[in-house]
Amino acid sequence: MQFRDWDDIPEFMQNEAVRKYYDILQKRRFSLVLKRFFDIVLSIFMIIIFIPVFLVISVWIKTDSEGPVFYKQERITQYGKIFRIFKFRTMVINADKIGTLVTAQNDIRITKVGRKIRKIRLDEIPQLFNILTGDMSFVGTRPEVKKYVDVYTDEMKATLLLPAGVTSMASIAYKDEDNVLKAAVDVDEVYRKEILPQKMDWNLDEIRKFSLFHEIKIMLKTVISVFS
Repeated sequence: MQFRDWDDIPEFMQNEAVRKYYDILQKRRFSLVLKRFFDIVLSIFMIIIFIPVFLVISVWIKTDSEGPVFYKQERITQYGKIFRIFKFRTMVINADKIGTLVTAQNDIRITKVGRKIRKIRLDEIPQLFNILTGDMSFVGTRPEVKKYVDVYTDEMKATLLLPAGVTSMASIAYKDEDNVLKAAVDVDEVYRKEILPQKMDWNLDEIRKFSLFHEIKIMLKTVISVFS
């Protein structure tokens, strides 16, 4: 998706808090073009490389539990656009209808295979297709469901100036988020009032620091974090 002129962004984002971040990105438009080119080239390359992995995990999921191989859910990305995020299914069918929209450690809805592939984020691989279509990027704010985007502060809305991402510094810092949530009485409330604001502080800071080189460093840090 292209970086729009200020008058063309959705009205709900046009506030003074967002404008500060918009002006930062406006000065780095060429880097944003490079970011999109990088996403296209790398996602195509990785899709080809991961074809055997797609096949193995697909068979593994089908033999482990009933239901589809892929999980699709509506999330919010750049400029408030609704899109369907793709993941390998790691939970029982209709998990989002029988529990919260965030997952805590030892969640009984997680399947045996799901628990294993979530540990090293293999469930995220299908998002390569979301990146290729432009709904996501390799690096950016993790896409939230509308329920949580609706409670964004004016400043948090600045994260919607860029496509949602597969990873970020916030993702690295909160890679064990499910451990934090496991003791919560009300998981949704703890996530909305405590975890989400802290993650958004990270995400807003990343906009201030934005550059393609910086994002490549985050990708490398993610690989190290996953396998450490």
